Amino acid sequence: MTDIFILCVDRDGALGRRQRLDRIEAEFQSRCVFFAENAWEEVETWALAGLTLPREWRWTDVRAEVQVKEQYFEPLAVRRGLVNATEYSRRGLNSEESRRIWQVLGEEAARRVPAIRQKCPEDFDALAQRLASAVQAT
Repeated sequence: MTDIFILCVDRDGALGRRQRLDRIEAEFQSRCVFFAENAWEEVETWALAGLTLPREWRWTDVRAEVQVKEQYFEPLAVRRGLVNATEYSRRGLNSEESRRIWQVLGEEAARRVPAIRQKCPEDFDALAQRLASAVQAT
C-alpha cells in the first residue's frame, strides 16, 4: 500500500508554479496524502546543496541561477571526471551519462540531508517538514 505520493518539479523561474502545485495537491487531498514541491530553480540545486562545491562558487549564485543543471551541476560532473570534458562541450550529456552522474552525485548528496535542508529552506526543508508531520500523524 502506498501511503504518501510526492511530486517534485523544477520551478524554472516560474513564480506561479507553487500556486499550480497547491491546486494539484488540493485535487488529491481527499483521496491520499499527496505533496507537490517545486525545486528552486531545479532539482539539481538540492543535490548541489549536499555536495562540496568548488571554492570559487558562491552558494547564493547557485541558488539564484535558473539554469542550475547547465551552469553548475553538469560542469561539476565534468570537473569531477564523471564526464569527458571534450565530449560534453561538443554534444552535452546522453541519458546514460546523466544516470551515472545522478547515481554518483545524488548518492553523495543524500548523505548530507541536513545540509540540503539548511541551504534550501524554502523548498526542500519545507517538503521535509511536511513529510515529518504526515508521518507523525499516522
